Parts: sequence; structure tokens; C-alpha cells
Amino acid sequence: MTEAAPNRIAIYVDADACPVKDEVYRVAARYGLHVTIVSNSFLNVPREPWIERVVVGDRLDEADDWIAERVGKGDIVVTADVPLASRCVKAGAVALAPNGKAFTDASVGLALATRNLMQDLREAGAITGGPKPFSPKDRSAFLGALDRAVMRWKREFGI
Repeated sequence: MTEAAPNRIAIYVDADACPVKDEVYRVAARYGLHVTIVSNSFLNVPREPWIERVVVGDRLDEADDWIAERVGKGDIVVTADVPLASRCVKAGAVALAPNGKAFTDASVGLALATRNLMQDLREAGAITGGPKPFSPKDRSAFLGALDRAVMRWKREFGI
């Protein structure tokens, strides 16, 4: 059985701590894409018919679960959350970190293992530092990665 091509590309944003929402809006406006901003609390978003704001409860991972239950082939998910990225990649979506790194079948397993190791070290009391500060280079890399992901889906599905 052949999987039906999606009739549109949708972008889902794990939005509570996402530093690239404005970049998502810019790319989505250029290509006429629907954007769903998912968060645990109210966030201001531009008043555009193609931007949907979804506020879920404050249960741990509730925004992640909401996205993972809806995402599929032809969708793009913006998240720094490795377990969510893994779930989205398994569903056939493209998952992008805010620094432009694309999560793939090949890379998400290593990213999950690294995340779990670092979490175990922190729980054991080790000082592991934190992520490097978000930079203009990261923002630029994200814009390029998002544009490439949109173009890939457009070519693949003839949208």
C-alpha cells in the first residue's frame, strides 16, 4: 500500500523556549505554510490566519505529546527536545533543532543516548555545564535548514 502524499506542509513548533519562532513565521509566510505554535502557557503570536496557537496543560511533556500525536510525513517540527524529535522522525516528519541541526534516523539514537548519559551524570551530582549560548550563526543555520526542509517536501510531494 502506498502512503498518500500530504496536501500541505505543516510546521509544528515546540514553542515554550523556542528562540526561532520569528524565523519560522518568516519562512512560513514566504511559502504559504500553516504553523502551529504549541506551548504550556499563553504566548503572543502574530495574528495571521495561517498561525494557530495551541496552549496545552502544564503536565510534563504535554506539548510534546500533543505534537507527536498529530505529526506525520510532510510535516516539520521545530524542537530542541530530543525525545520529541525521535518520536517525530519515527512518524516520518522532519525534526529541526533551533540551531539548524536536523534530527535523522541515524542521528537521533546517538542524541538520545548522549542526553540520557548527561542526565544520569547530573543526577549523580556531576557538573556538566550547559548548552552553549544561542548565536546569530545558529539562527542563520536554522533558517537555511528550515528552507531546505520545506523545499525537500515540496519536491517530494509536488506541493
